[in-house]
Amino acid sequence: MESYDGLTSNRGRSTKADFKVSLKELGAIKTIYIEPTLVSGAAVHSIKKSSDRALVANVISRALCVGVSDRFEVVGRKEDADLIVHATITQIVPTNATMAGLSTATSLGASIFSPVPVPRLPMGLGGLSVEAEAKTREGKQVGAMVWAKGANFMTTSARVSQIGDAYSLGASFGGDFSKMLVTGKSPFKALPKIPSGQRIKSGLGGKPRFPACENFGRSPGLIGLAASQVGMPPSWTDKQRLAGDQ
Repeated sequence: MESYDGLTSNRGRSTKADFKVSLKELGAIKTIYIEPTLVSGAAVHSIKKSSDRALVANVISRALCVGVSDRFEVVGRKEDADLIVHATITQIVPTNATMAGLSTATSLGASIFSPVPVPRLPMGLGGLSVEAEAKTREGKQVGAMVWAKGANFMTTSARVSQIGDAYSLGASFGGDFSKMLVTGKSPFKALPKIPSGQRIKSGLGGKPRFPACENFGRSPGLIGLAASQVGMPPSWTDKQRLAGDQ
């Protein structure tokens, strides 16, 4: 990221973030381009399989693209955009796949006797940190965020994969950053809102609002959701093109 000046801190229970956004500058923005998310050296060392790293990077790009579509027109060429979004994964804390598998087995076994969901075992949880910025065509930074979050044993589904948690958290980051650009405000203070129709459609695996978002593939939808509930790795249902490491 080019500049870290003027960031405001948010220290939530699970999400730690420093961010800034210029509502005035965003008022004139109509078109936006989402660069493929990159992976830094530290994240490369923690996750050895390039396909796994690419999957996390791609889910971030997809979430960003779908999220900003609520307000901006997403274009397929940087030269046509008023605003360019660039994100980099700075760290991936691997999920302990063995513990995730044990947690899934325990949860599925308990569900036979009780309809009440069983929390996953609070061991071997993964995490993700990302930084991103949005700059105008002239290179002026109008939005930036340094973000980190760990998996929650109560709400994050255990998946038998080193990137099981990072994959889920990647979509969460994409939602936070895109919400900040859409509203021009902190994404951490507002009350939750019902997702727009286009976001629901995309989340179910449907056609995105703008063709440029097809570059990041479509969400696995209900199949992906079902797979996460039984602990299947993200790669089983989300097969997207590789993104580049930095």
